[in-house]
Amino acid sequence: MDSPAVEPSRFRKLLRGRSPWLAGALVLAAAVAGALCWHWLFAKPKVVYATVAVQRGDIESTVVAAGILQPISYVDVGAQTSGKLKSLKVVKGQHVEADALLGEIDPDLAKTALTSADAALTSMTSLRTLKGATLGLAKAQMERNDRLASEGIVSASDRDIARAGYKVALADAAALTAQMKEAKASVDTARSNLGFTRITAPMAGDIVSISLLEGQTLNANQSAPNILRIADLSTMTAWAQVSEADISRVKVGQEVYFTVLGQRRRWDGKVRQILPTPELINNVVFFDVLFDIPNEDRELKIQMTAQVFIVLAQAKGVLLIPASVAGGTPEGSQVQVRVLDPGGKLQTRLVTIGIKSELSAEVKSGLLENERVVVGGLKAPAAAKSALTTRKGP
Repeated sequence: MDSPAVEPSRFRKLLRGRSPWLAGALVLAAAVAGALCWHWLFAKPKVVYATVAVQRGDIESTVVAAGILQPISYVDVGAQTSGKLKSLKVVKGQHVEADALLGEIDPDLAKTALTSADAALTSMTSLRTLKGATLGLAKAQMERNDRLASEGIVSASDRDIARAGYKVALADAAALTAQMKEAKASVDTARSNLGFTRITAPMAGDIVSISLLEGQTLNANQSAPNILRIADLSTMTAWAQVSEADISRVKVGQEVYFTVLGQRRRWDGKVRQILPTPELINNVVFFDVLFDIPNEDRELKIQMTAQVFIVLAQAKGVLLIPASVAGGTPEGSQVQVRVLDPGGKLQTRLVTIGIKSELSAEVKSGLLENERVVVGGLKAPAAAKSALTTRKGP
Protein backbone atom coordinates (compact mmCIF):
# COMPACT_ATOMS: atom_id res chain seq x y z
CA MET A 1 0.00 0.00 0.00
CA ASP A 2 1.54 3.29 -1.08
CA SER A 3 2.16 5.79 1.65
CA PRO A 4 0.23 9.09 1.21
CA ALA A 5 2.20 11.93 -0.29
CA VAL A 6 3.15 14.74 2.00
CA GLU A 7 1.33 17.88 0.98
CA PRO A 8 3.45 20.97 0.52
CA SER A 9 1.53 22.74 3.19
CA ARG A 10 2.26 19.95 5.66
CA PHE A 11 5.94 19.88 4.64
CA ARG A 12 6.16 23.61 5.28
CA LYS A 13 4.53 23.04 8.65
CA LEU A 14 7.22 20.49 9.49
CA LEU A 15 9.94 22.95 8.61
CA ARG A 16 8.20 25.85 10.30
CA GLY A 17 10.03 26.79 13.40
CA ARG A 18 13.16 24.85 12.41
CA SER A 19 16.58 26.44 11.77
CA PRO A 20 17.66 27.04 8.15
CA TRP A 21 20.68 24.71 8.43
CA LEU A 22 18.45 21.76 9.30
CA ALA A 23 16.42 22.33 6.19
CA GLY A 24 19.55 22.41 4.10
CA ALA A 25 20.82 19.16 5.66
CA LEU A 26 17.61 17.37 4.84
CA VAL A 27 17.79 18.49 1.22
CA LEU A 28 21.45 17.36 0.97
CA ALA A 29 20.64 13.95 2.44
CA ALA A 30 17.87 13.47 -0.07
CA ALA A 31 20.25 14.32 -2.93
CA VAL A 32 22.95 11.86 -1.69
CA ALA A 33 20.39 9.11 -1.31
CA GLY A 34 19.20 9.66 -4.84
CA ALA A 35 22.78 9.58 -6.19
CA LEU A 36 23.53 6.33 -4.40
CA CYS A 37 20.40 4.73 -5.74
CA TRP A 38 21.31 5.76 -9.27
CA HIS A 39 24.88 4.41 -8.82
CA TRP A 40 23.83 0.97 -7.63
CA LEU A 41 21.13 0.65 -10.29
CA PHE A 42 22.80 2.08 -13.37
CA ALA A 43 26.56 2.57 -12.87
CA LYS A 44 28.92 -0.02 -14.35
CA PRO A 45 30.85 -2.15 -11.80
CA LYS A 46 34.57 -1.56 -11.41
CA VAL A 47 37.17 -4.27 -12.09
CA VAL A 48 40.13 -4.54 -9.74
CA TYR A 49 43.28 -5.76 -11.51
CA ALA A 50 46.06 -7.33 -9.52
CA THR A 51 49.33 -6.18 -11.06
CA VAL A 52 53.01 -6.80 -10.48
CA ALA A 53 55.80 -4.49 -11.56
CA VAL A 54 58.47 -5.81 -13.93
CA GLN A 55 61.67 -5.88 -11.87
CA ARG A 56 65.33 -6.68 -12.45
CA GLY A 57 66.90 -9.59 -10.64
CA ASP A 58 68.75 -12.88 -10.88
CA ILE A 59 67.19 -16.14 -12.06
CA GLU A 60 68.28 -19.73 -12.50
CA SER A 61 66.67 -22.86 -13.84
CA THR A 62 67.51 -25.94 -11.78
CA VAL A 63 66.83 -29.64 -11.43
CA VAL A 64 66.17 -30.49 -7.79
CA ALA A 65 67.20 -33.89 -6.45
CA ALA A 66 67.88 -35.68 -3.18
CA GLY A 67 71.39 -36.95 -2.54
CA ILE A 68 73.60 -38.85 -0.10
CA LEU A 69 77.19 -37.92 0.82
CA GLN A 70 79.91 -40.56 0.58
CA PRO A 71 83.72 -40.40 0.81
CA ILE A 72 85.42 -39.99 -2.54
CA SER A 73 87.43 -43.19 -1.88
CA TYR A 74 87.63 -45.88 0.77
CA VAL A 75 89.12 -49.34 1.27
CA ASP A 76 88.10 -52.28 3.45
CA VAL A 77 91.17 -53.65 5.23
CA GLY A 78 91.06 -57.42 5.80
CA ALA A 79 93.27 -60.24 7.01
CA GLN A 80 95.32 -62.21 4.49
CA THR A 81 96.38 -64.87 6.98
CA SER A 82 94.56 -66.87 9.63
CA GLY A 83 95.04 -66.52 13.35
CA LYS A 84 93.90 -64.64 16.42
CA LEU A 85 93.63 -60.87 16.21
CA LYS A 86 96.27 -60.11 18.83
CA SER A 87 95.90 -56.32 18.96
CA LEU A 88 94.34 -53.29 17.30
CA LYS A 89 96.43 -50.14 17.18
CA VAL A 90 93.69 -47.70 16.08
CA VAL A 91 90.26 -46.52 17.16
CA LYS A 92 87.26 -45.36 15.15
CA GLY A 93 87.62 -41.80 13.90
CA GLN A 94 91.43 -41.81 14.05
CA HIS A 95 93.40 -40.43 11.09
CA VAL A 96 96.19 -42.67 9.81
CA GLU A 97 98.87 -42.29 7.18
CA ALA A 98 99.70 -44.82 4.48
CA ASP A 99 101.62 -47.90 5.74
CA ALA A 100 100.77 -47.12 9.38
CA LEU A 101 100.42 -50.17 11.67
CA LEU A 102 96.71 -50.90 12.24
CA GLY A 103 96.82 -54.21 14.12
CA GLU A 104 98.63 -57.52 14.60
CA ILE A 105 97.59 -61.15 14.22
CA ASP A 106 99.23 -63.73 16.49
CA PRO A 107 102.36 -64.68 14.49
CA ASP A 108 103.06 -68.09 16.11
CA LEU A 109 101.39 -70.15 13.38
CA ALA A 110 103.08 -68.15 10.65
CA LYS A 111 106.48 -68.51 12.31
CA THR A 112 106.01 -72.28 12.62
CA ALA A 113 105.04 -72.53 8.95
CA LEU A 114 108.10 -70.51 7.95
CA THR A 115 110.42 -72.73 10.04
CA SER A 116 108.96 -75.86 8.41
CA ALA A 117 109.34 -74.43 4.92
CA ASP A 118 112.95 -73.39 5.63
CA ALA A 119 113.76 -76.90 6.87
CA ALA A 120 112.25 -78.48 3.76
CA LEU A 121 114.27 -76.15 1.54
CA THR A 122 117.48 -76.96 3.45
CA SER A 123 116.85 -80.70 3.04
CA MET A 124 116.23 -80.20 -0.69
CA THR A 125 119.48 -78.27 -0.99
CA SER A 126 121.45 -81.10 0.62
CA LEU A 127 119.74 -83.69 -1.56
CA ARG A 128 120.56 -81.60 -4.62
CA THR A 129 124.26 -81.76 -3.71
CA LEU A 130 123.99 -85.53 -3.54
CA LYS A 131 122.14 -85.73 -6.83
CA GLY A 132 124.67 -83.43 -8.40
CA ALA A 133 127.49 -85.77 -7.42
CA THR A 134 125.57 -88.79 -8.74
CA LEU A 135 124.92 -86.99 -12.00
CA GLY A 136 128.61 -86.17 -12.38
CA LEU A 137 129.62 -89.78 -11.79
CA ALA A 138 127.06 -91.08 -14.28
CA LYS A 139 128.29 -88.63 -16.88
CA ALA A 140 131.92 -89.66 -16.36
CA GLN A 141 131.03 -93.34 -16.66
CA MET A 142 129.07 -92.73 -19.83
CA GLU A 143 131.90 -90.80 -21.44
CA ARG A 144 134.47 -93.47 -20.45
CA ASN A 145 132.36 -96.36 -21.74
CA ASP A 146 131.74 -94.48 -25.00
CA ARG A 147 135.49 -94.12 -25.50
CA LEU A 148 136.25 -97.73 -24.56
CA ALA A 149 133.42 -99.00 -26.74
CA SER A 150 134.87 -97.12 -29.70
CA GLU A 151 138.19 -98.94 -29.06
CA GLY A 152 136.44 -102.28 -28.77
CA ILE A 153 137.40 -102.77 -25.13
CA VAL A 154 133.85 -102.41 -23.73
CA SER A 155 130.82 -104.04 -25.19
CA ALA A 156 127.95 -102.08 -26.65
CA SER A 157 125.73 -103.35 -23.83
CA ASP A 158 127.98 -101.78 -21.15
CA ARG A 159 128.05 -98.57 -23.15
CA ASP A 160 124.20 -98.47 -23.28
CA ILE A 161 123.92 -99.17 -19.55
CA ALA A 162 126.23 -96.23 -18.79
CA ARG A 163 124.22 -93.95 -21.04
CA ALA A 164 120.93 -94.99 -19.38
CA GLY A 165 122.43 -94.42 -15.94
CA TYR A 166 123.39 -90.88 -16.95
CA LYS A 167 119.89 -90.12 -18.24
CA VAL A 168 118.32 -91.40 -14.99
CA ALA A 169 120.66 -89.24 -12.91
CA LEU A 170 119.91 -86.24 -15.12
CA ALA A 171 116.13 -86.76 -14.68
CA ASP A 172 116.53 -87.10 -10.91
CA ALA A 173 118.47 -83.83 -10.80
CA ALA A 174 115.81 -82.05 -12.90
CA ALA A 175 113.00 -83.36 -10.66
CA LEU A 176 114.87 -82.23 -7.57
CA THR A 177 115.38 -78.79 -9.09
CA ALA A 178 111.62 -78.47 -9.57
CA GLN A 179 111.02 -79.62 -6.00
CA MET A 180 113.47 -77.04 -4.77
CA LYS A 181 111.57 -74.28 -6.61
CA GLU A 182 108.41 -75.46 -4.91
CA ALA A 183 110.13 -75.51 -1.54
CA LYS A 184 111.46 -72.01 -2.13
CA ALA A 185 107.94 -70.82 -3.06
CA SER A 186 106.66 -72.36 0.20
CA VAL A 187 109.30 -70.41 2.09
CA ASP A 188 108.29 -67.17 0.35
CA THR A 189 104.63 -67.85 1.12
CA ALA A 190 105.36 -68.56 4.75
CA ARG A 191 107.48 -65.41 5.00
CA SER A 192 104.70 -63.37 3.38
CA ASN A 193 102.11 -64.83 5.76
CA LEU A 194 104.34 -63.85 8.64
CA GLY A 195 104.45 -60.33 7.22
CA PHE A 196 100.67 -60.35 6.85
CA THR A 197 100.33 -60.72 10.60
CA ARG A 198 101.18 -57.00 10.69
CA ILE A 199 98.18 -55.19 9.23
CA THR A 200 99.13 -51.85 7.69
CA ALA A 201 97.13 -49.04 6.10
CA PRO A 202 97.00 -49.23 2.28
CA MET A 203 96.10 -45.51 2.06
CA ALA A 204 95.93 -42.39 4.18
CA GLY A 205 92.53 -41.60 5.66
CA ASP A 206 90.22 -41.88 8.66
CA ILE A 207 89.09 -45.06 10.39
CA VAL A 208 85.34 -44.93 9.77
CA SER A 209 84.39 -48.41 10.99
CA ILE A 210 85.86 -51.40 12.85
CA SER A 211 84.24 -54.80 12.26
CA LEU A 212 86.28 -57.12 14.51
CA LEU A 213 87.59 -56.94 18.06
CA GLU A 214 90.83 -57.96 19.69
CA GLY A 215 90.93 -61.67 20.50
CA GLN A 216 88.71 -62.82 17.65
CA THR A 217 90.00 -65.66 15.48
CA LEU A 218 90.29 -64.93 11.78
CA ASN A 219 89.96 -67.59 9.09
CA ALA A 220 91.38 -66.33 5.83
CA ASN A 221 91.36 -69.69 4.03
CA GLN A 222 87.92 -69.20 2.45
CA SER A 223 87.57 -65.41 2.32
CA ALA A 224 89.43 -62.40 3.64
CA PRO A 225 87.57 -61.15 6.75
CA ASN A 226 87.18 -57.35 6.90
CA ILE A 227 88.67 -55.80 10.02
CA LEU A 228 88.10 -52.09 9.42
CA ARG A 229 87.44 -49.44 6.77
CA ILE A 230 89.63 -46.46 5.90
CA ALA A 231 88.04 -43.56 4.00
CA ASP A 232 89.41 -40.36 2.52
CA LEU A 233 87.15 -37.68 4.04
CA SER A 234 89.12 -34.71 2.70
CA THR A 235 86.82 -34.81 -0.34
CA MET A 236 83.22 -36.00 -0.33
CA THR A 237 81.15 -37.24 -3.25
CA ALA A 238 77.45 -36.43 -3.47
CA TRP A 239 75.31 -39.12 -5.07
CA ALA A 240 72.22 -37.29 -6.34
CA GLN A 241 69.26 -39.29 -7.65
CA VAL A 242 67.73 -37.58 -10.70
CA SER A 243 64.49 -38.87 -12.19
CA GLU A 244 64.36 -40.06 -15.77
CA ALA A 245 62.16 -37.06 -16.64
CA ASP A 246 65.02 -34.65 -15.84
CA ILE A 247 68.17 -36.66 -16.56
CA SER A 248 68.23 -35.70 -20.25
CA ARG A 249 68.81 -32.06 -19.23
CA VAL A 250 71.73 -32.87 -16.93
CA LYS A 251 75.24 -32.77 -18.44
CA VAL A 252 78.76 -33.36 -17.14
CA GLY A 253 80.38 -30.07 -16.11
CA GLN A 254 77.17 -28.27 -15.09
CA GLU A 255 77.33 -26.22 -11.89
CA VAL A 256 75.63 -27.75 -8.89
CA TYR A 257 75.11 -26.79 -5.26
CA PHE A 258 73.48 -28.35 -2.25
CA THR A 259 72.55 -27.87 1.39
CA VAL A 260 72.31 -30.37 4.23
CA LEU A 261 69.80 -30.65 7.03
CA GLY A 262 70.36 -28.32 9.95
CA GLN A 263 72.84 -26.04 8.17
CA ARG A 264 72.43 -22.87 6.14
CA ARG A 265 75.76 -23.16 4.39
CA ARG A 266 75.78 -23.84 0.66
CA TRP A 267 78.36 -26.11 -1.01
CA ASP A 268 79.20 -25.74 -4.70
CA GLY A 269 80.64 -28.15 -7.26
CA LYS A 270 80.33 -29.44 -10.81
CA VAL A 271 78.80 -32.62 -12.21
CA ARG A 272 81.61 -35.18 -12.56
CA GLN A 273 79.79 -38.29 -13.75
CA ILE A 274 76.35 -39.62 -14.65
CA LEU A 275 76.15 -43.35 -13.98
CA PRO A 276 74.54 -45.26 -16.86
CA THR A 277 72.76 -47.89 -14.77
CA PRO A 278 69.40 -46.71 -13.36
CA GLU A 279 67.86 -47.58 -10.02
CA LEU A 280 64.16 -48.36 -9.57
CA ILE A 281 62.66 -46.79 -6.41
CA ASN A 282 58.90 -47.09 -5.83
CA ASN A 283 58.40 -47.79 -9.55
CA VAL A 284 60.26 -44.59 -10.49
CA VAL A 285 63.51 -44.72 -12.45
CA PHE A 286 66.39 -42.67 -11.06
CA PHE A 287 69.95 -42.11 -12.29
CA ASP A 288 72.90 -41.33 -10.01
CA VAL A 289 74.65 -38.02 -10.69
CA LEU A 290 78.03 -37.63 -8.94
CA PHE A 291 79.99 -34.52 -8.00
CA ASP A 292 82.82 -33.86 -5.54
CA ILE A 293 83.14 -31.29 -2.74
CA PRO A 294 86.29 -30.38 -0.74
CA ASN A 295 85.85 -31.18 2.95
CA GLU A 296 89.02 -30.01 4.66
CA ASP A 297 87.17 -28.94 7.80
CA ARG A 298 85.37 -32.33 8.02
CA GLU A 299 82.01 -30.54 8.34
CA LEU A 300 80.39 -32.96 5.90
CA LYS A 301 79.76 -36.45 7.25
CA ILE A 302 79.15 -39.83 5.63
CA GLN A 303 75.49 -40.59 4.79
CA MET A 304 74.36 -36.97 5.23
CA THR A 305 71.20 -36.13 3.27
CA ALA A 306 71.67 -33.34 0.74
CA GLN A 307 69.14 -31.27 -1.20
CA VAL A 308 70.83 -30.88 -4.56
CA PHE A 309 70.24 -28.18 -7.17
CA ILE A 310 71.73 -28.79 -10.62
CA VAL A 311 71.93 -25.47 -12.49
CA LEU A 312 70.67 -25.79 -16.06
CA ALA A 313 70.82 -22.06 -16.91
CA GLN A 314 71.17 -18.77 -15.04
CA ALA A 315 71.17 -15.03 -15.68
CA LYS A 316 71.84 -11.96 -13.54
CA GLY A 317 70.26 -8.50 -13.66
CA VAL A 318 67.51 -9.40 -16.13
CA LEU A 319 63.85 -8.38 -16.30
CA LEU A 320 61.58 -10.76 -14.39
CA ILE A 321 57.85 -11.45 -14.21
CA PRO A 322 55.97 -14.05 -12.18
CA ALA A 323 56.09 -17.56 -13.61
CA SER A 324 52.29 -17.71 -13.46
CA VAL A 325 52.09 -14.98 -16.13
CA ALA A 326 54.25 -17.02 -18.52
CA GLY A 327 52.26 -20.17 -17.78
CA GLY A 328 53.47 -23.24 -19.62
CA THR A 329 55.30 -21.27 -22.31
CA PRO A 330 58.61 -23.02 -23.14
CA GLU A 331 61.84 -21.09 -22.81
CA GLY A 332 62.53 -19.01 -25.92
CA SER A 333 58.85 -18.85 -26.94
CA GLN A 334 56.42 -15.94 -26.92
CA VAL A 335 53.31 -15.35 -24.83
CA GLN A 336 50.64 -12.63 -24.75
CA VAL A 337 50.73 -10.57 -21.56
CA ARG A 338 48.28 -7.90 -20.37
CA VAL A 339 49.86 -4.62 -19.24
CA LEU A 340 48.16 -1.76 -17.37
CA ASP A 341 49.50 1.60 -18.58
CA PRO A 342 49.83 4.66 -16.29
CA GLY A 343 46.45 5.91 -17.55
CA GLY A 344 44.70 2.75 -16.36
CA LYS A 345 44.17 1.28 -19.82
CA LEU A 346 44.81 -2.36 -20.65
CA GLN A 347 47.32 -3.30 -23.34
CA THR A 348 48.25 -6.65 -24.79
CA ARG A 349 51.96 -7.30 -25.40
CA LEU A 350 53.78 -10.16 -27.12
CA VAL A 351 56.58 -11.07 -24.72
CA THR A 352 59.54 -13.39 -25.38
CA ILE A 353 60.26 -15.64 -22.41
CA GLY A 354 63.80 -16.70 -21.45
CA ILE A 355 64.90 -18.73 -18.44
CA LYS A 356 62.11 -20.01 -16.22
CA SER A 357 62.17 -21.03 -12.58
CA GLU A 358 59.39 -22.16 -10.29
CA LEU A 359 58.67 -18.55 -9.23
CA SER A 360 59.87 -16.25 -12.01
CA ALA A 361 60.39 -16.02 -15.76
CA GLU A 362 62.97 -13.96 -17.64
CA VAL A 363 61.69 -11.36 -20.12
CA LYS A 364 63.79 -11.22 -23.27
CA SER A 365 61.69 -8.58 -25.04
CA GLY A 366 58.26 -6.94 -24.99
CA LEU A 367 58.31 -5.29 -21.56
CA LEU A 368 60.14 -2.46 -19.81
CA GLU A 369 61.28 -2.22 -16.25
CA ASN A 370 58.62 -1.07 -13.74
CA GLU A 371 55.73 -1.66 -16.17
CA ARG A 372 52.81 -3.29 -14.41
CA VAL A 373 51.78 -6.72 -15.62
CA VAL A 374 48.26 -7.96 -14.89
CA VAL A 375 48.26 -11.18 -12.93
CA GLY A 376 44.51 -11.32 -12.26
CA GLY A 377 41.25 -9.35 -12.19
CA LEU A 378 37.87 -9.46 -10.43
CA LYS A 379 34.82 -7.29 -9.82
CA ALA A 380 35.16 -5.58 -6.47
CA PRO A 381 34.08 -2.50 -4.54
CA ALA A 382 35.88 0.74 -5.20
CA ALA A 383 37.53 0.62 -1.76
CA ALA A 384 40.28 -1.78 -2.81
CA LYS A 385 43.67 -2.39 -1.24
CA SER A 386 46.50 -0.13 -2.30
CA ALA A 387 48.36 -3.09 -3.80
CA LEU A 388 45.65 -3.41 -6.48
CA THR A 389 45.15 -1.10 -9.46
CA THR A 390 41.55 -0.23 -10.42
CA ARG A 391 39.86 0.93 -13.54
CA LYS A 392 36.26 0.90 -14.77
CA GLY A 393 35.25 -2.07 -16.77
CA PRO A 394 34.29 -1.60 -20.40
